[in-house]
Amino acid sequence: MELAKPRVDIGLSTNDLQPMLAFWQGRVGLPFDHALPIRKGHVQHRHDALGSVLKINHHDEPLPDAPPSGYRELIIAQAGRTEADSLTDPDGNRLSRVPRGQDGIEQVAIRLAVRDLAAHRRFYGQALGLPEEPRRRGAAFRAGETLILLEESPDAPADAGMQGRGWRYITFQVFKVDEVHAAVLAAGGREALAPLTLGTTARISMVRDPDGNWIELSQRASIVGSLD
Repeated sequence: MELAKPRVDIGLSTNDLQPMLAFWQGRVGLPFDHALPIRKGHVQHRHDALGSVLKINHHDEPLPDAPPSGYRELIIAQAGRTEADSLTDPDGNRLSRVPRGQDGIEQVAIRLAVRDLAAHRRFYGQALGLPEEPRRRGAAFRAGETLILLEESPDAPADAGMQGRGWRYITFQVFKVDEVHAAVLAAGGREALAPLTLGTTARISMVRDPDGNWIELSQRASIVGSLD
């Protein structure tokens, strides 16, 4: 998979917008970029995390009381920081801030709990085509500047859902969504959403990993210049 942007984005869902914005903008200090209406009652508030986009998806309708996905933590590397700290936002989503370079994290990392490490190694290495980096525990895959950290855990979901509070999906920006989507399915990935075009903004699709975690593939016009 050839990345159109050398960083991975991450999305969460919430019903309580203002406390979440106060945390991520005020406490954490992430710059707000813009609000993107998705559909009636659903607006995405986009923030810059060292070139990755933190997508705070606010829903007017109550989200279901669903189990968490396998996405467990966002880790942000900060120049000048001398020791790590851990925070949780108002919805309980975990964030760590670490010294730049700690454990190979130069930008951001996304920690993912999985039931079967070998199956996810095959998915990230073969279906998504990401290079694996040496790791003493678990596995790490490099997506440009971003690290995806896999840790085997007995409480990882068997069939992660998209609906519910908390971390729900990650996004890879690619040049040709239809081609990448087909390649992921051919390598054993599961389809969650067939490719579709969102106006003049992007062409997107969704696939799922072996535990059902949702992964967005996005061909964004502002990055690649064309949705053809």
